[in-house]
Amino acid sequence: MENVYSVNQINSYIKNMFAQEPMLRSISVKGEASNVKYHSSGHIYFTIKDNSGTLLCVMFSSYRAAGLDFDMQDGQQIIVRGSIEVYERDGKYQMYAKKIELDGEGQLYEKFAKLKKELEEMGMFAAEYKKPIPRFVRTLGVVTARTGAVIQDIINVTTRRNSHVRIILCPAKVQGEGAAESIVNGIHALEAMNVDVIIIGRGGGSIEDLWAFNEELVARAIFDCEIPIISAVGHETDTTIADFVADLRAPTPSAAAELAVYEFDAFEDMLDKYRNDLKDRLENSVERKRDRYEKLMLRLRNESPGHKLREQRMRLVTAQDKLGDILQNRIKERRTHIETVQSRLGDAVRTGLVKKRHLLDIKIERLEALSPLKRLNSGYAFVEGKDGCPVKSIGQVNKGDELTLNLKDGSMITEVKEVKGKEEIR
Repeated sequence: MENVYSVNQINSYIKNMFAQEPMLRSISVKGEASNVKYHSSGHIYFTIKDNSGTLLCVMFSSYRAAGLDFDMQDGQQIIVRGSIEVYERDGKYQMYAKKIELDGEGQLYEKFAKLKKELEEMGMFAAEYKKPIPRFVRTLGVVTARTGAVIQDIINVTTRRNSHVRIILCPAKVQGEGAAESIVNGIHALEAMNVDVIIIGRGGGSIEDLWAFNEELVARAIFDCEIPIISAVGHETDTTIADFVADLRAPTPSAAAELAVYEFDAFEDMLDKYRNDLKDRLENSVERKRDRYEKLMLRLRNESPGHKLREQRMRLVTAQDKLGDILQNRIKERRTHIETVQSRLGDAVRTGLVKKRHLLDIKIERLEALSPLKRLNSGYAFVEGKDGCPVKSIGQVNKGDELTLNLKDGSMITEVKEVKGKEEIR
């Protein structure tokens, strides 16, 4: 039956395998430090890497006093001495550092960073001190090795862009002992020749190979030079102190030549463009002047006394015609207004008579409705007492009184035999 193991058993087994390997118990590893983190506990966690891999590392606080005498930073080239073990809980292996030291390149990097900081604080990298590169260069100075691809690239690019530019080479050592002094001498020599632009540079290499361009002596010579300097040191990814101090940095020597030397064909094209622009502007200017002349001549004709007299005569005739038209229109308007008023007055009178007749009919109907005779025609009688006053209530009548009953066709006298109220009638 197949054996089945727990994760802890596997991690423990691998840890014991690492512990039993003598080489892993005491080993030195060289590489670049990255992801450096100082923990509040005092431990340092970091990664050491090269072109093909990475290795997790930790230095416990108990080893820092004796095993580390500098501040670790990303990018430093270091040598880590210690052991490689398995962290059983996570199933990961890592290096437990007991001593960390800078290797040769790491020491140079520390020196580079220190000088860079000092020169930057002095203001030697400030943009306000950068001199502009002349647009049209006639003489180009180059400080580099006599032989090699750098000077050939600069010559090829310069000749292709502008064969009229003169190239002056001051050969210099660009690597090894005495290289910095040689570069400075080349800068001073070209400055004395009063060239238009200076290119200093060399091909790529390690930090040791490029170190001459990181010397303070070279940096100060570049900064103090009255001639604009383009730095073209190493490959595009390489950076030196000379790049920061120079008036312009080029990623490659070929690019430096392109930045320094104007393209003659483009210059001729620019001249043609300016020539055509000037021609167009002159033609436009002449055309504008011609138009202005014609406008002035027209204005002169319009401002002449004869023209003004004819114009006033035409205005007078036009005003007379307009006045006659206005008078005729006014007469027509008055006549039309009078006819409209008369028509409206007749309509108003007729409308008023119709309204008055209608109101009269309404009042007649109302009077007829209120007429006592009309009520008498309906069978009603008008009762009067002996005194001739109208009888409106039984309270005015007593038994035996004589009353006069007025009907529609006459009247009659009657005697009251009995008086009854409404209750008694019911």
